[in-house]
Amino acid sequence: MGTPDFAATCLSRLIVFASECGHEVVAAFSQPDKKSGRGLKITPTPVREIAEKHGVPVYQPATLRDGEALQTLQNLAPDLLIVVAYGRILPREILELPPLGCVNIHASLLPKFRGSAPIQRAVLNGESVTGVTAMYMAEELDAGDIIAARETAIADGETSGELFARLAPLGAELLCETIAAIADGTAKRTPQNSAEATFAPPLSKAESPVDFTKPARELANQINGLDPWPAATVEFDGGQIKLFGASVSGNILAIREVQAPGGRRMALRDFLRGHPDFAGVIR
Repeated sequence: MGTPDFAATCLSRLIVFASECGHEVVAAFSQPDKKSGRGLKITPTPVREIAEKHGVPVYQPATLRDGEALQTLQNLAPDLLIVVAYGRILPREILELPPLGCVNIHASLLPKFRGSAPIQRAVLNGESVTGVTAMYMAEELDAGDIIAARETAIADGETSGELFARLAPLGAELLCETIAAIADGTAKRTPQNSAEATFAPPLSKAESPVDFTKPARELANQINGLDPWPAATVEFDGGQIKLFGASVSGNILAIREVQAPGGRRMALRDFLRGHPDFAGVIR
């Protein structure tokens, strides 16, 4: 059960792993497709695309609480449910359905950064280390018993988008290791310490405006944490310029790319050639 690219990476690896180990991915659940792009065309979710490519049946219920999704799952009779960035809260009757439980791959080192934006919040917060956690799901959000975790350093200047790309395969491998441990009965259960929990609420465009009176490191965290969406912004020439990718040398902030309204992303130095006054805005 998953929706975005992060979940699709896990599903791709899971399908291969399952075929190697004699398991079967009986179905994939994803959120309904949405309109996107300038033409507002209906775009399949990344998980749906991967599932259909491999012949895995796909279900996209609008809700999990009307009994229909539960009936579908009862008919499928899965031994184990895997949830990765699905974007839905599973009701108790679904959590209790599979005999081996429901396992979630979460993109943080729990109990830190429970919630929907753990990767971005880690970067925004200036964390030096993050990772992925496999846990048994509980009714409380991201509060279930931990099975295993893998950590990785956050590189200086690394954006949320770049960190997403690194954590997805790490999560996929952890998922396969977790399934193997559950299958042979060696999976551990370590309760989380809720007193140490922090939370990662969804991002908002209200977080985008940049205040260049703040320290360079704080600005870099903001720019990198909001890259690629919703992007840090600064007012210039009657519009909002988006800022992407930042690093700090000494106390100097270096911005890699910008994007003017209606334009494409480009290197800051190229933008400054046509808009030299912008240099005064970002100092």
